[in-house]
Amino acid sequence: MSLEKWASIASVGLYAMFVGEMISIYYFMTDLPANFEFAVAFEPTPKILQFISIGVAPASILTGLSFILAKRYGSKQIGSIILGGGVILLIGMAYCYTLLDKLVPSYVIDSVIITPPVFMGVSIPVMIVGIILIKTNKKRPKKEYF
Repeated sequence: MSLEKWASIASVGLYAMFVGEMISIYYFMTDLPANFEFAVAFEPTPKILQFISIGVAPASILTGLSFILAKRYGSKQIGSIILGGGVILLIGMAYCYTLLDKLVPSYVIDSVIITPPVFMGVSIPVMIVGIILIKTNKKRPKKEYF
């Protein structure tokens, strides 16, 4: 396989990893053990920033790389892989947004509230990039008449 296919596959894996991490931290913040708050201080903002830096930021870079490499000739396969990554990110962040009502009130802070809508917004350009690659046809070489 070519470089752009591997980059798009890796980006989908990183999007899925980010969604899994975010769902797990939101589930953790919904139901805490009784003695947990007294024993260990937990702040969600550094964890969310860590998940962004190891998950969705490299995935976005790999998506852009595979788009740049494949934009001349277009590819239905690479475009559908990128489109799938955008759909995974959109559905996962929408699910995290539904968990906001169930969070422990002490963990409802700005970074926890704003992260799902921001990355739902990021998923839309990712899906658009995938659709562009699916719709792009190969350019014909110019014929030389002389």
